[in-house]
Amino acid sequence: MEEKPLAEITLRKYETPYKLGKRELAKKICLSLGLLQTSDNRDVIVDILLVLIEAQKKKEQLDIGDIKKRVIESRKAASCEEKGIAESNLRRQLRRLKDLMLAEKFENKYRIAEHSSLSRLFDEKIVNFLVPSITARIKEYLEELEKSE
Repeated sequence: MEEKPLAEITLRKYETPYKLGKRELAKKICLSLGLLQTSDNRDVIVDILLVLIEAQKKKEQLDIGDIKKRVIESRKAASCEEKGIAESNLRRQLRRLKDLMLAEKFENKYRIAEHSSLSRLFDEKIVNFLVPSITARIKEYLEELEKSE
């Protein structure tokens, strides 16, 4: 029987953001939330997040074709290689954002969840919902282990 987690999150703390560009800030967010590893050179999730944030400002929802087009433009503007822009990979990265409850699919289009701010989503979905449920379950395992001694 394979053990699959019901929920999982990686949180990392980096230096205070100071004079970072928009792309670098988005990259630090992805790194901090475990969406990106420090050794990853395929960082298309950063561009996807930026594209969704820009669409959010304009109250737009984007289909996968729009996202792909805008990600390509974003990567060109940042002088990044066009790695990871296949639709299958974009969908996989979008699923990762959806799993963290930061993005959602509505009527076959993607957007930042609930048309909300990322900081609010982080508080409501991750800090107040996901982290407490994970830590509560860990406590259950700890208590059960202590009983078995």
